[in-house]
Amino acid sequence: MKIFKSTYITFIALSVVSLVSCSDDYFDVNSSETAPTTTSLAPQFRIQGAIENTTGTAQYRGAREVLGITQYGSQNVADYYSETWSKELTTGSYFLWQNAYVYALPNTADLIVLGDKHNSPHFKAVGKILRAYIFGMTTDQYGDIVTDQTYDGESSMNLTPEFVTQKEVYATIFQLLDEGIEELGLPTEIELNQEGGDVLYQGNKEQWIKFAKAIKARYMNHLGKKSSGDMAYNADAIIALCEQSFTSNQDNAQVNFPGGEAENANQPFSADGYGSSRFDYFSNFFVELLKNPLGAAVPIEDPRLPIIVPEAVNGGYHGVVTGRGLDGLPSEDFSLGNGGFYTNPASPTYMITYSEVKFIEAEARFRKGDLPGAYTALKAGVQADLEKLAVPAAEITAYMAQLDVEVGGSGVTMSDIMVQKYISNMLNPETWVDMRRMDYSSDIYPGLQRPDNVNLDIFPGENDWIQAMRYEYNEEDRNYINMPDNNPNIRLTTPLWWNTPE
Repeated sequence: MKIFKSTYITFIALSVVSLVSCSDDYFDVNSSETAPTTTSLAPQFRIQGAIENTTGTAQYRGAREVLGITQYGSQNVADYYSETWSKELTTGSYFLWQNAYVYALPNTADLIVLGDKHNSPHFKAVGKILRAYIFGMTTDQYGDIVTDQTYDGESSMNLTPEFVTQKEVYATIFQLLDEGIEELGLPTEIELNQEGGDVLYQGNKEQWIKFAKAIKARYMNHLGKKSSGDMAYNADAIIALCEQSFTSNQDNAQVNFPGGEAENANQPFSADGYGSSRFDYFSNFFVELLKNPLGAAVPIEDPRLPIIVPEAVNGGYHGVVTGRGLDGLPSEDFSLGNGGFYTNPASPTYMITYSEVKFIEAEARFRKGDLPGAYTALKAGVQADLEKLAVPAAEITAYMAQLDVEVGGSGVTMSDIMVQKYISNMLNPETWVDMRRMDYSSDIYPGLQRPDNVNLDIFPGENDWIQAMRYEYNEEDRNYINMPDNNPNIRLTTPLWWNTPE
């Protein structure tokens, strides 16, 4: 049996928790060549595992945890724990925390060590960029996390690592991205795609640099409520990064799935994927938003609706109210969650796209008062997403003309930007960051309401919304001395650092 070189998981935890057979595991660790088990291989044999663990385990888990919070999808049963913000929200064994620290981060650590060992700094760069991405996803769900004392590919395991503040995590993210960009400019002995392992950019280092800058723009954009110190929001710096990063959908950071008999050959949220049971139906909020995303007096249906939500029922598209379930109604009354653009077996997992970069730029320009510039960036983002979904050209032209009428250059609002970003970022955990940054405002997200059957013991007021995830129970059992307060009344309700004005 292969044992993970893990961050600080004990042998018992690995044997009993991490290595058991489970339909939700992305890799069979007893046979997978991509599991982090040794640094004896050359880096070209490790890069695919680093990329796929980042998306297929960590990002998938991050998206699954917040599926009901972001209200993209809904369960068929009422009062489902992750939709109603139960205190048990993250007490399972297979959630983002474990998938980040046991599966994803060790691969990136090995890639950095191997790149150094084989005089191939491009692999070090990719390891650092992916590491920054994983730290970002993890801290944005939990707040304070472990960074410096994770498994580093060389040191022995630390069973009780210290947590660092989210502000410190963000400094680490920016440092890793800057170092990665610099190292991609150095000469290398082994090319990134020598063995076909670079399943993200096929060895194109310029696209990796664009990706790193796009991710840096994303995390800098989270700081909209920070106005002082070395982490103050800087719209001009964000705009500059956006302009230096993606220029078309060809740059999109996406991991593709071929489809097939094996579960992990399929998009996790597809009917044949290992996470399909978490996406029973599209949510009522998402479906209704797509019926009139421009807020027109006479509703204008988004041309992406029938592409994303493939099943029209009873003459139209109907979603399930989050937290309510089917409410005794027949399942045929609601649009199934599987089979659309994002949820068919060959659907990609998107890490960050050109459209998101343009929406980030639009927000930055809006915040500095450049409304015409914000609208130009918004239009570019919308057009890119329509093209990504292969909306017919005539429908794209019509929709963009309607956007001009309903929004226009000087009439653009933060709601216009965030609604379009919400639609284009479907199934990306980044959406939960946006919703919290926007204070779950129904002025920003028209029609947004708290789920039915929300946990009133923890969220008694109608303006109380979930702010963070609980740390998993195995972390609490093992490292309670260093772990922040995990009381659900505190953890689930306390805003993260970047969401605290200063």
